[in-house]
Amino acid sequence: MRTAYTFDDVALVPQFNNVPSRTEPDLATWLTKGRKIEMPLVCANMDTTISEELAEILLKHGSVPIFHRFTSMEEQILWVKKFTSKTYISTGILKIQEARDLLDLGAAGICIDVAHGHSDRMIRFIQELKRSHPDKEIIAGNVCTAMAYHDLVNAGADAVKVGVGPGAACTTRMVTGFGIPQFTAIRDCAQIAEKLRVPLIADGGIRNSRDVVLALAAGASTVMIGKLFAMTKESAAPKRSNPQTPKGLEAKFRGQASEDFQNDFYGGLKEKTVAEGIDFWSAVSGTADELIETLLGGLRSGLTYGGARNIKELQRKAEFMHVTGTYIKESMPRPA
Repeated sequence: MRTAYTFDDVALVPQFNNVPSRTEPDLATWLTKGRKIEMPLVCANMDTTISEELAEILLKHGSVPIFHRFTSMEEQILWVKKFTSKTYISTGILKIQEARDLLDLGAAGICIDVAHGHSDRMIRFIQELKRSHPDKEIIAGNVCTAMAYHDLVNAGADAVKVGVGPGAACTTRMVTGFGIPQFTAIRDCAQIAEKLRVPLIADGGIRNSRDVVLALAAGASTVMIGKLFAMTKESAAPKRSNPQTPKGLEAKFRGQASEDFQNDFYGGLKEKTVAEGIDFWSAVSGTADELIETLLGGLRSGLTYGGARNIKELQRKAEFMHVTGTYIKESMPRPA
C-alpha cells in the first residue's frame, strides 16, 4: 500500500531564477493534441458554470469554452452555431448520433463526460466517434489512474480529464470509498502523458493559484475549474441577493450527481442510485476577468519561483516535498 497526496500534502522547492520579470513567462499550453491555448485555465463543463457571457471572456483571454451536456439539443445547436470552431460540446456515452450531429455543425471537438471514464463503453464510444470524425478532437474522462489514462489515449482520446472525487460539490469518495488524492492522480497520469504526448486536464480540487501551480508542475497541461468560475458574476449559476456577502450577491453551485441537479434534469434520483454530490450557495467573488487575472498572476509568480519561462520548464524543474499538516497553517498570514 503506497501513500498518495492531496495538494495540501506537498510543496514546491524554489529553484534558481534567471527570469527577470514576473510578466515574462509564457502561459501558452496544449488543451488537446491539436489545440494550443494562450492560458492553462478551462471552465468546467457544468450547468452552473459555463455560460455564453463566460465563454466570451474565456475566448478573450485565450482559452476555449466547453459547453455542458445537460440541456436540450436545440440549445446545444445554438451554442455551436454561435461559437463554431472555437468551442467544444459535451456528451455522455448514450447519444452518439447527437454528438455526431453537433460535430457536423462545426464544433471543434467533444468532451465525453462521465463520472467513471475507465470503462469498456467509454473506449468503444471514443473509437466509434474517431471512426466517423477522425479530424475532430476528443476530450475523455474522468479517470485517476495511469492505466486509465493510457487506455483512453490508446482508444483515440486527444486529451484526458483527470480527477475522481476532488470537486467542491462531489461526494463520490465519501459515498463509494473510491478515488485517488488529486495531486497523486495528476502525477501518476503525467508520467505516462510525458511518453504518449497527449495532454491531461487536471479536473477538480482547485481553490486558488497555489493549486493551479501545483497541478501544472505535477504534469497537467491545463486545469479545469468549477466552483471558482461558478462564483463569478458571469457564470450560469443562479444568483440571489445577500447583503451579508462582500459583493451583496451569492450563487448556487451544484454537482451533476447531486440530488438537486437530478431532480431538475431527471425528475428525481435514478432507481437504485444515490446522490454523489451536493448543492450549495456561496458568495459571488467578483467578475470572471478578476478571477482569471488573480489566478494567472499567481501562476506567473510561481513560474519565477520555479525558475521557469513556461509551463514545460516548470514541470521539468519541479522538485516536490511531502509536508506535514502544519505546513498550511505556517503558510497562512497571521495578523493577530
